[in-house]
Amino acid sequence: MSSTTAPPTLPHRTVSSIRAGAPTITPGAPQTPTRPMSSTFGSPSGTSRVDDDPIVIEIGSRKLRVGFAGDVVPKRIITFSPEQQRRNGDYRVWEPDYATRWRSRASGKPWSADHELWQLDVRGQDLGLVGDKLERELRDAFFRYLIVDSKPRKVTLILPPTLPVPLLSTTLDILFQQFQTPTISLLSSPVMAAFAAGARSTLVIDLGWHETTVTAVYEYREVQSWRTVRAGKLLVEETYELLLQAVQGRIDQERAEKSQDRLLDESVSFEECEEIASRVLWCKGAARKPKQETASEGLATVHEHEEEEENETPPNEDESPLALTLNSCNPPKTVEIPFSQLAEPCETTFFETRLSPSCFDDDELPVHLLVYRVLLQLPLDVRAVCMSRIIFTGGCSQIYGLKSRIFDEVAVQAEDQGWDPVRGKAAEQYKANSKLNRETSQPAPNESIPTIIHPPDATNGNGDTTGPPARAADVPQEEDQVEDLIKQERNFQPPVQGQLRAIDSLGPWCGGSLATQMKVPALAMIDREIWLLQGVNGASRPSEVDVKAGQRQSMGPSGLMRGQAALPNNWTLGVWGSLF
Repeated sequence: MSSTTAPPTLPHRTVSSIRAGAPTITPGAPQTPTRPMSSTFGSPSGTSRVDDDPIVIEIGSRKLRVGFAGDVVPKRIITFSPEQQRRNGDYRVWEPDYATRWRSRASGKPWSADHELWQLDVRGQDLGLVGDKLERELRDAFFRYLIVDSKPRKVTLILPPTLPVPLLSTTLDILFQQFQTPTISLLSSPVMAAFAAGARSTLVIDLGWHETTVTAVYEYREVQSWRTVRAGKLLVEETYELLLQAVQGRIDQERAEKSQDRLLDESVSFEECEEIASRVLWCKGAARKPKQETASEGLATVHEHEEEEENETPPNEDESPLALTLNSCNPPKTVEIPFSQLAEPCETTFFETRLSPSCFDDDELPVHLLVYRVLLQLPLDVRAVCMSRIIFTGGCSQIYGLKSRIFDEVAVQAEDQGWDPVRGKAAEQYKANSKLNRETSQPAPNESIPTIIHPPDATNGNGDTTGPPARAADVPQEEDQVEDLIKQERNFQPPVQGQLRAIDSLGPWCGGSLATQMKVPALAMIDREIWLLQGVNGASRPSEVDVKAGQRQSMGPSGLMRGQAALPNNWTLGVWGSLF
């Protein structure tokens, strides 16, 4: 006979326990939750962050920013200077006359050569020295500020799009050979500045050290990049000329020519010129303010002026002297410079309004004129979006009044000349000819308009009259009630287009940190094994890469490996191009 077993009974509470009530729980002593410890070094910080987060590096001519992906600010910002190139045991900096012997250290080389990582003109440049400077600063930042071990980590490089290929090759050699980096992702500085601003299409104006670049970014793609030599290096040189005139006692006289010898006893060192340029200089306002559109809603803003403000002197006419102590002169000297004269280096460097635009070459255009011509050359749809999202970045953008001056000059230029690229006497004669120009062929409102007798309207089969046929361009667009209701529910705001507007950005490094943390695909990814095997000569042009062949993979035996092996054969350097 088969015996059947009773199903197991569920645990239940007895009557005594129910009457007694719920058991009381006594709180225990507070305890710190345990954290997982690293088995290698026994440190809690060596588990997830250092192993997973890539390192983001932004390299420029004067500064180097290093930090982890996902951070808001970099861990280390390095400014290249001669003090960082001293060897161990070199204590000459503590000698009493070390500061006064800067002329002997700067002789035989350009005035600002010790304060730069590289020069964009690679002819005659020692690329080995560039690599040694970069390696020393990166090694110091990795082991003193990032506190990482010698384990290879992925690196994201943020570089300007105008960087020459030899300098890019030197940078990649240092990271692959000296730091054993497995993979390097290349990102463009203007695109990352737009990414940090939260915009997909922008016009990025980078007021850098060697040159000022104006880059149009449309849907995270660089349309084109233009540049001029009017940048921070030229500003420091103009500051030197102003201080030299003040030391020689001819501050009110016009400058004839630039001095070639900058190692005289009355010369000023590069460090003092740069400090004065970054702290004291300011920029004048535009000669004519652009017409500002008033708001259609709300009351007009009333500006209240105090009695003291009515008697204030405009900054352009302020002749009150400002005392500056120059310790690098021989002997040290205190000079007095009128406040209005401190705006002349910025005026001469970035605008040069005394000369006609036809006097400049293509690589030395004033900044406001370059920005206007860039917008004029862009396609209509790209210009409408980019002109409403102008971003200023770079070290010189911190000068007081410079960004607003460039913006106002571009707005005035657009008001005076419009967005018509065709100019000249023939274009003016064409616009003045009423027979050829359709816009002026319409009669004026005060002129007598001839009466036009229309034929009688035709009738259809039902007897209803039909009006004259209208053009399709004159028919207004029908309203879509469903679409309007959806936009109203979602609080839809149409994008701003066709108006000049400036926006703020957190900078290229913050954009690269955010993009790396979100695992956004980079412009170019370079593998260490492929680089050591092929070098920079193995990079293909972007037009020669077969994207479909690289994405084609098979799910059969070893098909995935075959698909991955075909990818490195067509690796590129992105917008930085190739040697051949």
